[in-house]
Amino acid sequence: MEIFRNTNFDFLGNKWPFIAASLVLSVAGIASMAMKGGPRYGIDFRGGTNMFVKFQNPPPVEKIRAALSRRITGEITVQTVVGNGNEVLIGTELKSDQELAASRQAMTETLEATFGQPGSGKLDFNNAGQEALANRLRDPLIGAGASLSETQLQDLLGRLKDYRDKNRSGLVASFDEFSGIPGVTPAVIRTLKEECYLAPFNVKSVDIVGPKAGAELRAQAIRATLLALAGMLVYIAFRFEWIYGVAAVVAVFHDTIITIGLFSIFNKEISLTVIAALLTLVGYSMNDTIVVFDRIRENLRLPHREKMWDLVNKSVNQTLSRTILTSGLTFLTVLALFLFGGEVLHGFSLALVIGIIIGTYSSIFVASPIVVYWQDLRDSRKRPGYRPVAAAPGPAPRRGPVKAQK
Repeated sequence: MEIFRNTNFDFLGNKWPFIAASLVLSVAGIASMAMKGGPRYGIDFRGGTNMFVKFQNPPPVEKIRAALSRRITGEITVQTVVGNGNEVLIGTELKSDQELAASRQAMTETLEATFGQPGSGKLDFNNAGQEALANRLRDPLIGAGASLSETQLQDLLGRLKDYRDKNRSGLVASFDEFSGIPGVTPAVIRTLKEECYLAPFNVKSVDIVGPKAGAELRAQAIRATLLALAGMLVYIAFRFEWIYGVAAVVAVFHDTIITIGLFSIFNKEISLTVIAALLTLVGYSMNDTIVVFDRIRENLRLPHREKMWDLVNKSVNQTLSRTILTSGLTFLTVLALFLFGGEVLHGFSLALVIGIIIGTYSSIFVASPIVVYWQDLRDSRKRPGYRPVAAAPGPAPRRGPVKAQK
C-alpha cells in the first residue's frame, strides 16, 4: 500500500533544522541530568518502597507527607496518580535492608493512625485480609447465633471480600451495603459493625526492592542497552558497510539520549518498564534505519546512478509510504497506551511516544547524512586533483655536484 507516489522531497536539504533540534534536546537533557546528579531512577533501581493507596475522597497530600515524615527518615514522595480517581503513590527511599523490612508496617500504621480509628480495638475491614477477618469474626459470629461451619465462614468472608475488592475497589463506605449478599443476615452485619470499622483508604499494592538488588538491576539495565547497541553495530556492519553500522548506532544512541534527557527534564522516573521501552526503541529505530539503508544499497547497484545526495533523497522518498504507515500506526497504538493505559504503563508508553517521534526522523535526518558525508569524503579522495595534507617542511636533501653537459 502506497500513500505517496513519485514524491521528490528534498529531505537532506532540510536536515539542519532537525539536527539543530536534536542538539538542543540532547544538550538540555544532559544538562538536566548533570544538575540532578543523573537520571531519576525508580524504586526498581534505587531501592525502597512504593505504596499505592486509594482514598474515598481527594487525598490530603501534604497531610500524608507530614505524617510519614514523623516516622520514616529519608526522602518521601507523595504523588497523586493521574486518571485513577483518588489514588496516591507513596514512595520512600530506604538505605538498608533493616529499614526495608519495617517500611510497609510503618507506612500502614501511619495511615491508620492518621485516617483510621486508632485505639478503638476494632479491625480495619477495608485493609484486612481474609485470614485476619476470619480470626477476628469467627467467635463473634458463632456467639451471635450464626451456626456456621469453618467452610461456610470462609465462603461468607470470601463473598464479602470479593464485594469489597471488585465492586467497591477496596473501599466500602457502609456495612449496610452487604445486606444484598447471599448469607449476610442482620446478625452478621451487626457483628461486623461491632468488631470492625471502615477506614477511608485502601492499600492497593506495595512494591519493595532492596538497595543491593536495585544497584544490580541498574548495572544490568545499562549493560543490556550497551550490548544491544554493540550487537546492532556488528550486524549492520556485516550486512552493509561499517559506515552504515556507525551511522545507525549514532542515530539510535541519539534517540536514547534524547528520550532519557526528556525524562529528566519532565522529572519522570526510569523504571524497569522504561528500560524495556528503551530496548524496544533500539530495535524499532534500527529497523526503520535498515529499511532506508537497504533501499540506498539497491539504488547503488543501478548502472547509471545519481550523486549520493540525490540517491539518498530518492531512497527516502521511495520508503516514505512505508515509514508513515509503520510509524503512524505504531505511534497511535502507544499514544492510546499513554492516554488510557494507567499509571503502570505510563513510563513505558511515554518512552515509546517520545522514541517513535525521535527515531523516525533520526533515520532520515541523522543516519542518512552521515552516510552521505562519508561517501562524498571517500569520492573526493579518489579524484585526480586530490592531494593529502602536506607534511611539515624539513631540511632539504643534500645533493652532489652537478656535471656540465657537453
